[in-house]
Amino acid sequence: MTTTTVRKRAATGSLLGLALGDALGFPTEFHDVPSILATCGPWRGMELPTPAIVTDDTQMTLALGRGLRTAMDRGVLGPAELAEPVRREFIAWNRSPENNRAPGNTCIRACVLLEQPDRRWQDASQIHSKGCGANMRVAPIGLVPGLSDEQRAGAAQLQAALTHGHPTALAASDLTAHAVRLLAQGAEPTGLVGLLRSYAYENREHYHERWLGDLWTRAEDATPERFIARGWDECLGVLDRLRDAVRTISPETDPCLATGQGWIAEEALATGLLCFLLFVDEPLTALRRAACTSGDSDSLACLAGAFAGAYLGADAWPAQWADRIEYRSELVTLGALWDL
Repeated sequence: MTTTTVRKRAATGSLLGLALGDALGFPTEFHDVPSILATCGPWRGMELPTPAIVTDDTQMTLALGRGLRTAMDRGVLGPAELAEPVRREFIAWNRSPENNRAPGNTCIRACVLLEQPDRRWQDASQIHSKGCGANMRVAPIGLVPGLSDEQRAGAAQLQAALTHGHPTALAASDLTAHAVRLLAQGAEPTGLVGLLRSYAYENREHYHERWLGDLWTRAEDATPERFIARGWDECLGVLDRLRDAVRTISPETDPCLATGQGWIAEEALATGLLCFLLFVDEPLTALRRAACTSGDSDSLACLAGAFAGAYLGADAWPAQWADRIEYRSELVTLGALWDL
């Protein structure tokens, strides 16, 4: 008698979930819940649009994924090895005619500056911006196997800092990648918020100088430790709100009322995670809940999808949805490289 082991393909599941959430939330972004319900009907019955077009969230995730793949093909992942190919991919995304999906102003400004050949990336970083563009694209860092904790944290923060230099953007990106990794490895969702809070406390004053260089000097903080602590403290605050919301919020309530609308990085992490935690075993319902919100619905739903797919694997998504998503071939190709 033989036993067949079925791989859950966490990386493929996470990337497909991210893109599906992005496409589901694209038409509802910038609308309030009553307007969404009037257009789409009951939120639990929302269907994937035809065609299933994604936004800059998925495009930049793929850009990061391509840059990360290039960096790792060259050997041991380090800051210089990652920054150069990701910088090139972000510039190419910014120049692409397909970059017409309402991209964030911070990403556009930073990418224009990154294109200047004599400019260090730290000088292009938008030091006062903590928009969700920092962490809506970070999932690949959490999905690549074989990275050390230092590599994963440093890479997550560096990719954020290429555009969004605020310490909260760095901390939220680190936390998002860490959450994706924990879920891909099978961590129990019921304990996830506690694990993230412990991680935030442990890293509260840890500035990754090897990866970030002198980025902190562009801000007004006296030391790099004080700089990064500001970001972790804001993340700890929203994680406390998330911990309370998971226990008390009704699934029928707009989750943005509990943990924020998601336009900024720490709220995108918390509200995207809340939608997943409300419906751990119902991934499509999690996406629909995130897409029917008063906030940044595409980014919230793409994060909810990244978390759900990392935990449940590729089979979480029905073929009639997954087969129609824009960029499906590249999403699946990258996922197959990193599937455990």
